[in-house]
Amino acid sequence: MTFNVALSGIRAANIDLEVTGNNIANASTIGFKESRAEFGDIYANSLFGSGSFEVGDGVRVTEISQSFDQGNLLYTENELDLAISGEGFFILSVAGEPQYTRDGTFTLDQDGRIISNNGGVVQGYDADEDGNIVGVLSELQINADNIPPRQTFGVDWELNLDSSDDIPLTAVFDPTDASSYNSATSVTVYDGLGVNHTLTQYFVQTPSAGNTTDWLVYSFIDGQPTDTGGGVSIPNTMTFDSSGQLIAVDGVAGATEVSILDWAPDNAEDPLTPDITVDYRGTTQFGSEFGVTDVSQNGYATGRLSGLEISQSGTIFARFTNGQSQVIGQVALASFNSNQGLEPVGDNSWAETFASGEPNVGAPGTASLGLINSGALEESNTDLTEQLVQLIIAQRNFQANSKTIETADQTTQTIINIR
Repeated sequence: MTFNVALSGIRAANIDLEVTGNNIANASTIGFKESRAEFGDIYANSLFGSGSFEVGDGVRVTEISQSFDQGNLLYTENELDLAISGEGFFILSVAGEPQYTRDGTFTLDQDGRIISNNGGVVQGYDADEDGNIVGVLSELQINADNIPPRQTFGVDWELNLDSSDDIPLTAVFDPTDASSYNSATSVTVYDGLGVNHTLTQYFVQTPSAGNTTDWLVYSFIDGQPTDTGGGVSIPNTMTFDSSGQLIAVDGVAGATEVSILDWAPDNAEDPLTPDITVDYRGTTQFGSEFGVTDVSQNGYATGRLSGLEISQSGTIFARFTNGQSQVIGQVALASFNSNQGLEPVGDNSWAETFASGEPNVGAPGTASLGLINSGALEESNTDLTEQLVQLIIAQRNFQANSKTIETADQTTQTIINIR
């Protein structure tokens, strides 16, 4: 009896040593959650004896539970290193089976999929062509292909034309003669093949009657006139009222746009080069120097993937060398009603069980799910000081139970030697 009790204590102390040793061994393992051994005493109930005369039969391990407390964040500056602040697990597909992890050490494989160190593919939500997140869980994949160019369809130009300017001395407009226009400005535009061109506009104040002022606008692309008629550039007209506000374009009251026609670069066909609409909304004619308040255009050249950015909500932005950015997906997280019910499967991962309940899957920051920290990893939550103390306690328990066996053995020998 005494031997069995002591042996149960040795077994329990040995398991405690194993659990503590495992915690210490994984003190530097990303996403690791420390465990503890929990014990219960054993009693052999008898039909002929009970109550205060019942002697225990030793101890057994009732549970090895894990602590899912938050670990410290380690900042790495690698955008694919992800850490969760709060509840939740990353969702992996490993050989077609779902697994869950707090280890966000992710990389890209040759197909552009986001994968973990054990080859699991990170799950999330894809984005459509317009950057809208689609709520269907699937493998997250980064398309490293070049994005195609986009030709310029529109230019927004907000200017101020100097009302104190005099009418140019040279009556016939000539882009090579600065005395034939008041001011000029340029912007880069793109054709259907992504080749950049320079759109330049020249502004010429004209004699006006009444309370309005007219300005002629001549448009040139790469030095060649647009809106030509018989080889001569045909200008557009902007009309301002006495307070300096734009009130008409080409005689149309309330209009702010003009279309630049006949743009056919040498390297592109006409079908690739439709009209460019120039919007002058916000343009004024005040008594201050000519200036460009704002200018933008909607075309761009082809672009290569230059970097990724992942927001706290898990949204993945791809940046390209042409200055464009694109939403390509969103990392998904899962939570469980009982984390203690999860089954550890190694490689810093857990599997769902009946005891854990089904996963509650959603976007970071929704419901009870935590937020994503890009460029950071969650360190092990093992407290080495605490584990070293626990190691001493487990060692002491092991030695004490060994002493019980030694004492029981001596008692048995004494009884045997009685004659």
